[in-house]
Amino acid sequence: MPCRDSSWKFVLGFCAALLTLATPAPAQEWPAHPIRFIVSFGPGGGADIVARIIAEALAQKLGQPVVVENRPGAAGTLGNEAVARAQNDGYTLGIMTAGQIIAAVMNKSLRYDTRTAFDPVSLVATAGLIILVRPDFPAGDVKELIGMARAKPGKMIFGSPGFGATQHLTAELFRQIADLDVLEVPFRTSPEATAALLGGQVDVLFEVVAAALGQVQAGALKALAVTGKDRFPAVPDVPAAIESGMLPGFDVTTWYGLFVPHGTPPAVIAKLNKTLNAIIAQEDVKARLTKAGVVVQGSTPEAFGQHMADELLRWNAVRERAGIPQQ
Repeated sequence: MPCRDSSWKFVLGFCAALLTLATPAPAQEWPAHPIRFIVSFGPGGGADIVARIIAEALAQKLGQPVVVENRPGAAGTLGNEAVARAQNDGYTLGIMTAGQIIAAVMNKSLRYDTRTAFDPVSLVATAGLIILVRPDFPAGDVKELIGMARAKPGKMIFGSPGFGATQHLTAELFRQIADLDVLEVPFRTSPEATAALLGGQVDVLFEVVAAALGQVQAGALKALAVTGKDRFPAVPDVPAAIESGMLPGFDVTTWYGLFVPHGTPPAVIAKLNKTLNAIIAQEDVKARLTKAGVVVQGSTPEAFGQHMADELLRWNAVRERAGIPQQ
């Protein structure tokens, strides 16, 4: 009998082991290992600064390292391509900016489709653009600027730091809405464009607030307006251009948001969105982002996706009206 009892125990134990092997193991909860965060620009720029603040806070909340990887080149499209080609398992994130949307509008030979290659997670922040002139420039506001440009068609020169950059198309949108005949000269970099303004080669410069804030505060440059529908916190005394009453619908801000490869599990996107909106509401994170020159602004994935779609349509329309061919 002891022998038979022992045999049954063995059989029962063996069957239990087989059942354990046949039962699928529960899926590992995300995230189970480090996350890669691709930034499509070089270190030190606006997107990189925002991404590193977010990455640090995400790592603390998620309990896994979030490693920032800079992939600069081709106006942010090389980094986007790396995200598009990554596994859609929740372990690759990217940061999308207004400039990358415009790059997609300007470039017909991208090896991914911005409309279908990504899943949106959330908007993170917006940043203002500013209209600058030299301190001795006769116009003191946007209304006077438009009046001067109309009085001398084809004579006023608008500058921006880069062909196809957000600043370039913002200047073009300004020209279109105000119905001006001006010459537009895009430079290669912000320092080059600023030097041209100070040297008198251009009359007006469109730039992001953060890049020009120090010179405006020092009095080296005069700010006529910001380009959003509201005044920008970093320069509260500078009016919005739309306040002039001469630019109906003129509302431009650059922005930053998180996205992932298309097909990333919805549960991962939902957790990322919830975590992201929670951390940008933290006072310490909000303070760091504000110091970086942006205004915190979260969203749902759906709202961010709609925002990107709207931006693609708007800037493509600006490009077409300007007669700028796709590269």
